[in-house]
Amino acid sequence: MHELAITQSLLSIALEHASRAGAKRITRINLVIGDISSIVDDCVQFYFDFISKDTIAEGATLSFKRVSPRFRCYTCGEEFAKEADFTCPSCGALGGEVVAGREFFIESIEVET
Repeated sequence: MHELAITQSLLSIALEHASRAGAKRITRINLVIGDISSIVDDCVQFYFDFISKDTIAEGATLSFKRVSPRFRCYTCGEEFAKEADFTCPSCGALGGEVVAGREFFIESIEVET
């Protein structure tokens, strides 16, 4: 259900920036979403289609670019992709700081002026 609030915010941001640019219509919104952000693309799309009705964003395409999780080892500083048990492949230490995979932002907005 948190996708509704997220989608409302994304629509608000897109409308604000499109208005500043003097756009007549938003045609595409390019999103970057981390795989461990717990955001479901289909839910965002569903809510967007519903709440963008009667706005200049109605009918806009949402493009989802996914970012795989990456971690930095607390012990040796090595960056690594998520391992099954979160063990650093370099030193064997368990766990690490998340450095990628939690993203959620608008990368760009395409408009007609």
